[in-house]
Amino acid sequence: MKILVINGANLNKLGMRSKDQYGAFTQEDLFKWLSARWETDEFTFYQSNIEGEIVNSIQSASSEADGLIINPGGYSHTSVAIRDALEICTIPKVEVHLSNIAAREDFRHHSITGAVCNGYITGFREYSYDAAVYLLKRLKEGEHD
Repeated sequence: MKILVINGANLNKLGMRSKDQYGAFTQEDLFKWLSARWETDEFTFYQSNIEGEIVNSIQSASSEADGLIINPGGYSHTSVAIRDALEICTIPKVEVHLSNIAAREDFRHHSITGAVCNGYITGFREYSYDAAVYLLKRLKEGEHD
């Protein structure tokens, strides 16, 4: 399966941010670990701090991948543009968050982008991505138990 993983604002600083919230992995560590864990799948990893670049990547996802994992970072709470791009995207998509956004500041409790994904996973650090791959594969196979 071809999976596009998009990381949004500040996720390029993993490993430097609060390890209690985000874990000790760097973004590079996360990408290597995920690729090794799901070695029969093909991953494309993309990160940007720029909202419009994330929109462009989402818009091209349907023609380049079978599934999308997105961690919009702070944009999940604020970006109507990213939300609209996700709504248009026709492939299965899962939003992930490393930290448990429900246990954080009030403004982080609502994800406007997660509402247009097949689902979202929050609070399991790198395992959020791992679970997203598993679920994308089930969605692609049509297993909706």
